[in-house]
Amino acid sequence: MKFDIMTLFPAMVRAVLDESILGRAQKSGAIEVCCHNIRDYACNKHNNVDDTPFGGGMGMLMAAPPICRCYDAIVENAPKEEKRRVVYLSPKGRMFTQEVAKEFASYDRLILLCGHYEGIDQRVIEEIVDEEISVGDYVLTGGELPACLVVDAVSRLVDGVLADAVCYEEESIASGLLEYPQYTRPVSFRGKEVPPVLLSGHHENIRRWRLEKALELTKERRPELYEAYMAAHPPKEKKARRKKKPTEEA
Repeated sequence: MKFDIMTLFPAMVRAVLDESILGRAQKSGAIEVCCHNIRDYACNKHNNVDDTPFGGGMGMLMAAPPICRCYDAIVENAPKEEKRRVVYLSPKGRMFTQEVAKEFASYDRLILLCGHYEGIDQRVIEEIVDEEISVGDYVLTGGELPACLVVDAVSRLVDGVLADAVCYEEESIASGLLEYPQYTRPVSFRGKEVPPVLLSGHHENIRRWRLEKALELTKERRPELYEAYMAAHPPKEKKARRKKKPTEEA
């Protein structure tokens, strides 16, 4: 899968995405991440990419021409059959969730536009953007960090990025529940012991304990997730065993 990130600060994005698992995924070819500096497409003496908004107001607005020229260069030689989506990182957009990450993972290419200053000219959104996405109800200085979050979450669902699908299927949120508590050596630390069931070697008991703890934690911290999970996984009713009638003696 390919990610194209349109930004004024490519070094900021590369510093995040070239490390750890995502860095290795790029080296292996599982994903491709390309950063495009919007300023390279400014056709003026000082490479300005912003201007004052019509109608007045505080701050500066990113202008349409450099962004659209950058986009045109990205898709110029793209295959006609390529399945791609252009996303603008914006607090006005649909909330980014694990389900949205799954949607995005189905595309061949994801083009992420990072706004800055007071945002971008509305005509850019109308001309090239398929969807606006928000990563939360808070204000950031730009779209670079949200873009990195999207790339990280989507990349984990791409074949070859993680060792096994289990690595993400049992994570918090991905499974529909918050993840159960985890422990490693030493068995005893500052008077706190690892739960005995995890040392038992009994895989079914361990599985049940983890599910029980995940349910408890989700019910306590994210009741809306708990309710959705329980609605999708109603408890199975145990069938009462029929008692055999004793055979009548002749």
